[in-house]
Amino acid sequence: MNEASGPPRTADILLIEDTPSLRSIYDAHLRNAGFVTLSAASAAEGLALFRKTDPAVVLLDLMLPDRDGIDLMREMLALQPHTAVVVITADSSTQRAVKAMRAGAHDFLVKPVSEAQLMTTLGNARAAAQLSRPQAVPGREAPLAGFIGTSGPMRAVYARIRSAARSMAPVFVTGESGTGKELCAQAIHALSPRAAAPFIPLDCGAIPAERFESELFGHLRGAFPGAVTDRPGAAALADGGTLFLDEICDLAPELQPKLLRFLQSATIQPLGAAQPQRVDLRVIAASAHEPLQAVRDGRLREDLYYRLRVVPIEMPPLRQRPDDIAPLATETLRRFAILEGRAFTRLSPAAEAVLRAQPWNGNVRELMNVLRAVTVTHDGDELTEEMLPEEIRLPAEHPPPCPGLNMTTLAGRSLAEIERLVIEDSLARHDGSVPRAARELDVAPSTLYRKLDTWRKD
Repeated sequence: MNEASGPPRTADILLIEDTPSLRSIYDAHLRNAGFVTLSAASAAEGLALFRKTDPAVVLLDLMLPDRDGIDLMREMLALQPHTAVVVITADSSTQRAVKAMRAGAHDFLVKPVSEAQLMTTLGNARAAAQLSRPQAVPGREAPLAGFIGTSGPMRAVYARIRSAARSMAPVFVTGESGTGKELCAQAIHALSPRAAAPFIPLDCGAIPAERFESELFGHLRGAFPGAVTDRPGAAALADGGTLFLDEICDLAPELQPKLLRFLQSATIQPLGAAQPQRVDLRVIAASAHEPLQAVRDGRLREDLYYRLRVVPIEMPPLRQRPDDIAPLATETLRRFAILEGRAFTRLSPAAEAVLRAQPWNGNVRELMNVLRAVTVTHDGDELTEEMLPEEIRLPAEHPPPCPGLNMTTLAGRSLAEIERLVIEDSLARHDGSVPRAARELDVAPSTLYRKLDTWRKD
């Protein structure tokens, strides 16, 4: 992600330090030097700010009251590997600083820290972070925050997101499960004028019908049995920001008129309240189902459909952008390796070929689950084909061997020529997949790669 295409940058440096006096001193030094800073007193507050602002550098105290600093750093680096994390520690915990460096920290400081040392270290960290961030290719849409991939279908999505972010019109995001619909909604919010306000998701398909009004509009104490306190709903929480209505096609039909009325009036009335109140928010809806088909089937009101579908965005399935599979898998592998304390940095050619050959019916989510399982159960610099789950490595069914070859085709040919014909025939029927051809021919993929390389050189 680069600064021009990512979410609005509200800080160069995020300070996470639980001692108020030290936090104030660091903040004052950095601001006097021209840095834009944000600060947090706990791991939870720091992680929330990190997710919102994507700072170039994090100055992280390893001794926090609510969480281990190294674990927090691993989660941050898994979310954004290009951030430079500088850990700060007391004299008695220098061993933890060494451990943090091995886990991915850019540098470390030992308390007490002089102003000059602080400025030099954080200035170098910011420069390193800026150099490591992927830059946009001139004339091409750069990936947005959280997205990986520069294929044609994804560049079209990036352009659509940027265009939608400038508008206040409702957006309807469609796509198969696991394609990143909520990530798309978050990117629209992050690029919009409402980026500093809340992004509130509400899963319409997961909330029981009897609780939906309370979840969306909120309730007052005593509004119904069990309502012991006032509770704001998702719409009130999203006031000024964005409300994300996920799986809108699964919303119970009897609730859809109430949702439509809310969208038309921009007012809510919490259960038990005497008067309605206005809210100012942007609505983004999403569904894994084809919404127009849901309208035809009577599951989605037509007027609600047209109210929501002003700007449509369709997220492409992973099988329609195979060129993104390798970079997506590699980056995901590195993030999980940091999170799990593993050494993985790359895929072997054979493993990459296996991943590219999969249909990925669960899309990016399925790919991420496979890679997470591998990083939990294996370790090494390179993820190899043998580390992948058996159901990924083995085809669902074996096609009949060499149906295009017969004795007439092979007659009079040398053994080497016959071998080449058989291999090329198998590759052709498996769409060029070396691992699948190797399984059919009962040889190692490396054997086929060597032979193909030799034939290319010849």
